[in-house]
Amino acid sequence: MFLEPHFKGQRSGWIEVICGSMFSGKTEELIRRIKRARFANQEVAIFKPSVDRRYHRQKVVSHDENEIMSRPIQESEAMLTVSEDIDVVGIDEGQFFDQHLPEVCQELALRGTRVIVAGLDMDFRGKPFGPMPDLLAVAEYITKVHAICPHCGNLATHSYRLSADESTVVLGEKDLYEPRCRACYQMGNILDLKKHADVPTDSSAQDQSGFLFEE
Repeated sequence: MFLEPHFKGQRSGWIEVICGSMFSGKTEELIRRIKRARFANQEVAIFKPSVDRRYHRQKVVSHDENEIMSRPIQESEAMLTVSEDIDVVGIDEGQFFDQHLPEVCQELALRGTRVIVAGLDMDFRGKPFGPMPDLLAVAEYITKVHAICPHCGNLATHSYRLSADESTVVLGEKDLYEPRCRACYQMGNILDLKKHADVPTDSSAQDQSGFLFEE
């Protein structure tokens, strides 16, 4: 099932946002749309924040290891240097860009460019992330994708951080994050404790709630 918005006959540019939690397929969907644009012989430019070097310095890479070349940049305004011949601009990890990203996307759209942005809508605290909320407000088309909560099997909307680091931006994969539904996200590390509390041992103490803690 194709997730592109219906834009037949639209003469001006527009903004599409693909958002959701980690491991929900945002980058995968971005890459798919970019490849379809190329199949249609459209000129494409792809950008990513230079801070994101998890998989590759220059490539946009999904968790399923699909990849596409991009241009790493530090400031969103660098996107305005693209040629007027560009039909489509793809942007990955939009949450890591500065607060000028919505303005930049709107200017590109006014030029007649189709702008596709993929990014996290919420940070690990469950709060709106970076420029994404403002971008969602001005976008013509929004696609919210979901992961699956590994604890209950429901749709996951949150990115739960497994480490104690309180910094807003901490780059990581399954070693540091997991997708969770709303209810499991609110349970916090109780779910992690349950995994290790199946069999009591002599070196373990049990609190009144029934969960085990190492002495």
